[in-house]
Amino acid sequence: MNWTLAEPFLSCPVLGQALARQTNDLELQARFKPVAEQMAANEEKIIQELNDAQGQPVDIGGYYHPNQEMAASAMRPSGTLNAIVDTL
Repeated sequence: MNWTLAEPFLSCPVLGQALARQTNDLELQARFKPVAEQMAANEEKIIQELNDAQGQPVDIGGYYHPNQEMAASAMRPSGTLNAIVDTL
């Protein structure tokens, strides 16, 4: 596992599970339960997608004023994780 991109992801399922298990805010629990389940079910795939993005140059359309779409694509290399996060 390449820790550069994958390490921050590893805390996401833990946080999602904690939010899904808490009982003080049932709306919050309902919102994060499917997210936590999807992250746990897709953990290996997400880590592989993050690792596959490592070590290759990426064109973001400029240094001081990058293209926002190109930069966003480069900064979100896991389609699986993006789909899960975008449900929030």
